[in-house]
Amino acid sequence: MLIRIIVAAVLIVLFSKLPIDGYVRFGLFMIPYLVIGYDILQKAFKGIRNKQVFDENFLMAVATVGAILLGDYSEGVAVMLFYQIGELFQSYAVGKSRRNISELMDIRPDYANIEVDGKLEQVDPDEVEIGTVIVVQPGEKVPIDGVIIDGVSILNTSALTGESLPRDAKAGDEVISGCINMTGVLKIRTIREFGESTVSKILELVENSSSRKSKSENFISKFAKYYTPVVCYGALALAFIPPIVLLIMGKPAMWGDWIYRALTFLVISCPCALVISIPLSFFAGIGGASNQGVLVKGSNYLETLAQTSYVVFDKTGTMTQGVFEVSGVHHNEISDEKLLEYAALAECSSSHPISKSLQKAYGKPIDRNRVTDIEEISGNGVTAKVDGISVAAGNAKLMKRLGISYQECHHVGTVIHMAVDGKYEGHILISDILKPHAKEAIAELKKAGIKKTVMLTGDSKRVADQVAKELGIGEVYSELLPADKVSKVEELLHQKSEKEKLAFVGDGINDAPVLSRADIGIAIGAGTDIAIDAADIVLMKSQLSDVPAAIRMSRATLRNIHENLFWAFFYNAICIPLAAGVFTGFGITLNPMIASAAMSLSSVCVVTNALRLNTFDPRSAAHDAPPKRKAPVRASAPEISCPTGSCPVQPAPENKTTQTEGTAMKKTIHIEGMMCGHCEATVKKALEALDGVQSAEVSHEKGTAVVSLTHDVADADLKTAVEARDYTVTGIDA
Repeated sequence: MLIRIIVAAVLIVLFSKLPIDGYVRFGLFMIPYLVIGYDILQKAFKGIRNKQVFDENFLMAVATVGAILLGDYSEGVAVMLFYQIGELFQSYAVGKSRRNISELMDIRPDYANIEVDGKLEQVDPDEVEIGTVIVVQPGEKVPIDGVIIDGVSILNTSALTGESLPRDAKAGDEVISGCINMTGVLKIRTIREFGESTVSKILELVENSSSRKSKSENFISKFAKYYTPVVCYGALALAFIPPIVLLIMGKPAMWGDWIYRALTFLVISCPCALVISIPLSFFAGIGGASNQGVLVKGSNYLETLAQTSYVVFDKTGTMTQGVFEVSGVHHNEISDEKLLEYAALAECSSSHPISKSLQKAYGKPIDRNRVTDIEEISGNGVTAKVDGISVAAGNAKLMKRLGISYQECHHVGTVIHMAVDGKYEGHILISDILKPHAKEAIAELKKAGIKKTVMLTGDSKRVADQVAKELGIGEVYSELLPADKVSKVEELLHQKSEKEKLAFVGDGINDAPVLSRADIGIAIGAGTDIAIDAADIVLMKSQLSDVPAAIRMSRATLRNIHENLFWAFFYNAICIPLAAGVFTGFGITLNPMIASAAMSLSSVCVVTNALRLNTFDPRSAAHDAPPKRKAPVRASAPEISCPTGSCPVQPAPENKTTQTEGTAMKKTIHIEGMMCGHCEATVKKALEALDGVQSAEVSHEKGTAVVSLTHDVADADLKTAVEARDYTVTGIDA
């Protein structure tokens, strides 16, 4: 396209300077016209043949052909040239957003290796059946989900999970398609067909995302459907009605002038900017989200996400890792290591997750020869002899059974009481640990203006309350069955207003009904296939911090759409009356070439604005509007008269200064990583976006930021704001 534009522009300038006229001039100008506009004419004729006449291609074809027939060859070609320049910018914007999404396409495997008679044969992945052993060599993509039966290697999973750190893989490990094998040769037994593999499902979601249009897109499509015919009939009326009226009045008809105005009207009314304003922004938004590891299945879901006020979370596997680990050793007289050793050896014959977590915490090979007389007491625990010493490991029931007094644990989790040689030696706490960034995600959601965060779980009330407290979640419902979760979500749906939307974040099979019932279902990428299928949005990195990032991206997309629509309608409101000759009496007129340039400029403005979404950082809280807070109404204290010296509250001595309302408090933040003035500006912007920060003086030379506060701001909030911009806070001084 760019070459065609350059060639056409050069030819227009060249032919305009030649001293030629008549048919020769017409023939010469037809060369650049066809070079730049043959595809537009082709599309216009196709539309007429398919009875879909009224579109922007038809408008441009009529306008340019009309100008040429009137003898304005250079203007007719220039109109088409400016239109194609606008189309070039549009295609660039679409291409950039598409590349963000289509990066996922690079994970599509082209073949699978099957060993036949000692030789490797490349076959189509679609032809590989479940249970087939495939060979993946270093540098190749894993084509199909499966289990490693032979070989050790390192896998690059960044294309799927966004995780930069490679993952070790060995025999017995399950691997998903789309990963890149980096080192050793792997033999993998397939567990799914290619069409059901992870990579295929992801690509299917990407390919289908454009088919799910938002309400805004549907509206603009319907609007354009009626707008274009109105414009065509309006141009026709402008070309014929005024001359006829002038003839009836006995005045010169001036057919040429009015047809010229009608052509200008057609060009200026071309709905390019209007039509692309919404789809292009959504496309850029989906592309930007994809670049952040958030897969949005359609623009309708991105639009709904922007209106989210309630975010509901599953607990196990979503907010917590769903893996039990030793989180503490309490009330022990012997060392932690020794107590863990006794526990791991006593539990060595059990395959229970609790036993495995004890063995993992011990971290050394288990010598079963050291253990004898193992007795597992159902519902109580285990007794055994370790190195000839009697060891009991179990719950409070076991201690009562053995007649050993024990200490209660005040922490939440599974408690393993330990008795060695008949004496109580403390207890080991095993609990489900929180996912990284879970707490930060909840804090970020609150900063983003989320009205309510809720957690639903089938776990006990005590555990659920503790987890919710640690995370800062405002509302929690525990001991729920899958059906109960759906009922609870329906209750929450009734509580909110119609304009507010509810998002549910989950990962398991039992979450699928809730994901489908919520206004927006968000699935963890590492969750089950059923949950991912039921969800509207998938977090490919499985990071909860992507939830507030996705919400910010969706809101930025809607803001971008509103800006584009404003510009498109503003342009039409000004330029259409101008083209129709409303301001002719003031000596203001347009010709088709200037109209085309204005129309092209309108498209460029819309495109450029949509491209800004590619630079948007959804992880920065600086994009959040500060919460609106009403100043508390302070009642004036009543005057109390009391004898001098008898009042329990004495006035402050006059020689002491007190901080009055309006005096700014100051904190000094020590920051590592700032290198230049740009760094200073970035940190300053991030800090001053916080509610309560009046100003920030940042120095990269000193490595400090001195903030003036209107009221106290938590150190954690200041630290989060700075570190969100990839700098390190080493300390904060009041």
